[in-house]
Amino acid sequence: MSAELHEKLPEILQEAVLVKSVPVPEDFVVVKGIDYSDPKATNMRATDLIDAMKNMGFQASGVSKACDIINHMREWRGKHRDELPEHKRKGSFDDEGYQKTTIFMGYTSNLISSGLRDTLRYLVQHKMVDAIVTTAGGVEEDIIKCLAPTYMGDFTLKGKTLRDEGMNRIGNLLVPNDNYCKFEEWMVPILDTMLEEQNEHIKKHGSACLEASNDLDTPIWTPSKLCNRMGKEINDETSVLYWAHKNNIPVFCPSITDGSIGDMLFFHTFKASPDQLRLDIVADIRKINSMSMEASRAGMLILGGGLVKHHIANACLMRNGADWAVYINTAQEFDGSDAGARPDEAVSWGKIKADAESVKLYSEVTTVFPLIVAATFANGKPLVKNFEIDENEEETD
Repeated sequence: MSAELHEKLPEILQEAVLVKSVPVPEDFVVVKGIDYSDPKATNMRATDLIDAMKNMGFQASGVSKACDIINHMREWRGKHRDELPEHKRKGSFDDEGYQKTTIFMGYTSNLISSGLRDTLRYLVQHKMVDAIVTTAGGVEEDIIKCLAPTYMGDFTLKGKTLRDEGMNRIGNLLVPNDNYCKFEEWMVPILDTMLEEQNEHIKKHGSACLEASNDLDTPIWTPSKLCNRMGKEINDETSVLYWAHKNNIPVFCPSITDGSIGDMLFFHTFKASPDQLRLDIVADIRKINSMSMEASRAGMLILGGGLVKHHIANACLMRNGADWAVYINTAQEFDGSDAGARPDEAVSWGKIKADAESVKLYSEVTTVFPLIVAATFANGKPLVKNFEIDENEEETD
């Protein structure tokens, strides 16, 4: 606008509309998107796409930040096992023997029901996470899919019609009732065997042996040991639990009775009476909290909200907070829910460190997580290991 016209405008307009900007700081980043008229943009790898989204704004920038954080938690390395005194050789180590980040991954059952199960299985199969927290549905739906498929449906299908047809709807997915019958047929003999092993162990060692241990061969059961046994028995490479068993990655499920497994455990109490199968949840909380306390560095990868989010965050409280955190869910914080809480709220509780790298993506997980995995865990590039420099040793040199 010309200076002459500016002077002719009423003063109220000059004050209300034409407020002069302060000089733009030099560190401001210009918003920029993807120009698909550039031939290079039509054949981008996932890493290139994520990089191009970095300065796009809104959730696109958040996706790019999440990938950076995941890369940083994967790249961190500490000392070699041989450099540590024996009592400090705890936490997670890479194949070369160097300390690495202990990554806790949490996911809700709907993600296993969806096709994202294959992505989650890939991460577990290739030892890219160190511990899993999920719900009962996240355990049983993984096994059920080994026995019978889940089908595409529609969000608008009528509940009454589906009930009459013996179909169960999970969003726009359909699970026939027969699938759960097959799961029960598969599961009950395993529960029978587990009970026999438990009772034989008690008979041999007395009631004093009822305290569960982390020894997978000891038949005093915990939810994580039940998940391990299920992974062993299913013997199916499409299963997340199978690879968790093969790679000794614990699957924690503090809500193990909240689903079809709970129904079967309930039914089993009548069949097995007066003996009952025991699951020790205290041993599992000790196990996950100990993993957190022993971790050299801890990272949280939370897909969804609710129990899986808090269980991992609370474990990280035991080490004064996680070093990296990525949340992905659609929940809002305005109702005070833990699912909707941003990472900064967890900082106030000591569940994420104040100087940690963290981000929350407001997105439905199946929409963005395949892209994130393609740009990070599965990008095909060798992992660039970032060795931490010991400041005391540096000063000595």
